[in-house]
Amino acid sequence: MIETLFTIDRGNYRDCQHLFRGEREQEYYRGDYWMDDGSVIDVSARRKPAGPSAVILLRSATRLFFRRTRQHIREDGTDLSVLWFVKRGRLLLSNQMGSRSAQCGDMLITRSTSPFLIECQPDAHGLHEVLHVTVPTHVLRGLVDCDASAGLLLSTQRPELAIADTILSGLFQREGDLAEETTRTLVEAALAIIGQGLRGDASLTPPRQSVAEKRFADVQRFVEVHLSDPGLSAAMTARGCGISPRYLTTLLQQNGTSFSQLIWDQRLEQARKWMARADANSISISEIAYGVGFKSPAHFSRMFKRTYKRNPSDYRLDACAAQVMAAVPCTVPSGVLH
Repeated sequence: MIETLFTIDRGNYRDCQHLFRGEREQEYYRGDYWMDDGSVIDVSARRKPAGPSAVILLRSATRLFFRRTRQHIREDGTDLSVLWFVKRGRLLLSNQMGSRSAQCGDMLITRSTSPFLIECQPDAHGLHEVLHVTVPTHVLRGLVDCDASAGLLLSTQRPELAIADTILSGLFQREGDLAEETTRTLVEAALAIIGQGLRGDASLTPPRQSVAEKRFADVQRFVEVHLSDPGLSAAMTARGCGISPRYLTTLLQQNGTSFSQLIWDQRLEQARKWMARADANSISISEIAYGVGFKSPAHFSRMFKRTYKRNPSDYRLDACAAQVMAAVPCTVPSGVLH
């Protein structure tokens, strides 16, 4: 079913920072969201869930801005990639690799673990429209053989991208008659088609990464892969990435973090996501603690409560209650509405 993620007009636009992630702040990731204070403010976003991914159709009659900084990344380590299909207007991306302009008919890829600024500009008729797919980066990597952090910009005139665009756009032309599992299959097929179009394309040259950026990405990947190992250490990570412990410390300082902060933030975030899942009740808190690399459930509970202000069991109960409430249709007794 197609859901309304948010609608913004002149009456509530000053609250857009608290509206753009949805009612439970579960969509996208943390960042600064704002818009022009123009004479016309009309923004709407509709969402089609597809397993861990979502397809969102955003329409706007005003300029929109979104900024993701190092501070946001430290506070929210969600590794999410977004594929932007520009339908009307322009989409401007600025990041550490420079600036890019995606026109109508272009596709752009961004990733939440790299700082960036996005500006959505309406066309000559005062309208902006973009269809985008939010997908966990580890899922995207299994389907698309390219570095999604690179700010890749392509034209949907490529046959594979055109087919994928048609599949994704078609999801919003059918109201409520596709099951979520069917939607998930179609989205995964569209991503796989994009990957096939890019695979082996010698003309596709991603923007350059500096040596330090590549090394830090290697560190993040190594930590992600070995997160469940309670013996994960700075020395082990440096050795696995082929760098010295001193250089590892320098890389982490350049990115505003330390090794202990990097692994504990990731472990706590993975545990939080695990407990928010519908099937989390089938796994004990102890299993979750050990599963993300803690040596003892007591240590895990202390750090979890220090970070999220609730103990793990209370957090899981709240998450389960929220899922139950979300699954219950909202009914209004007859006679309430006139």
